[in-house]
Amino acid sequence: MQIASSVPRRSPRPSRAGLFALTLLVAACSDDAPERRRALGENPSFGDAIRVADAERGGRLFRACAACHTIGMGAGDRNGPGLYGVMGKPVAGNSRRFAYTGALRSLGGVWTPDRMDRWLAAPAKMAPGTSMTFRGVADPLDRADIIAFLQAQSVVGAGAAASPPRP
Repeated sequence: MQIASSVPRRSPRPSRAGLFALTLLVAACSDDAPERRRALGENPSFGDAIRVADAERGGRLFRACAACHTIGMGAGDRNGPGLYGVMGKPVAGNSRRFAYTGALRSLGGVWTPDRMDRWLAAPAKMAPGTSMTFRGVADPLDRADIIAFLQAQSVVGAGAAASPPRP
């Protein structure tokens, strides 16, 4: 019969092989944006960037946008309109409560991936007079990742074509 000791046992130190395996696991979960950027080349088109876009990474990048925008269904507005389901919706029309500027309302049309790319690159250039003070996202892959995230945040999760405009 063995008597249990009241002294806790120390766990063994991880082996080099265990540390190596852990390093590989962490590396597999890390951001692959540098590799995707290299694969896209010097001047990728928006089509190239959106084809390799990563919505999960876009969600992490969206955290900077969350200072002014919400993304959850029914979450409401902050200093900027809520963006849940924005893709495929009329420009300046995703929130019935938000006071959009005339500059943004005058654009007309709907939010498509290409249009959102131009907006995220330089909001004030696309709509001079907008109240959005954000300068823009310079990196095309970052913009594509954010757009992929926005497309995933809709009622059906399928992006612009599956999300009809509100009346």
